Amino acid sequence: MTTKSISSPVPDAWYPTLAVFMLAIGLVVTASFFIYEATSSRKNRSLVKELTTAVVASVFLGFGSLFLLLSSGIYV
Repeated sequence: MTTKSISSPVPDAWYPTLAVFMLAIGLVVTASFFIYEATSSRKNRSLVKELTTAVVASVFLGFGSLFLLLSSGIYV
């Protein structure tokens, strides 16, 4: 029985690029969330839109942070 070495599904050279793009997308979505919260009245807000925007921003910022750590040599 032979053992396989564990390898990343994403090439190491892509880590910095993925970190920049995912963090940028996450920050843009976060900014749009804050703008939506600041410009809409309490009566016109939609909980579904708020949750969807928050989840999308959270996913992109989370994976962006992961790839930033990986690209800097901190393997988590």
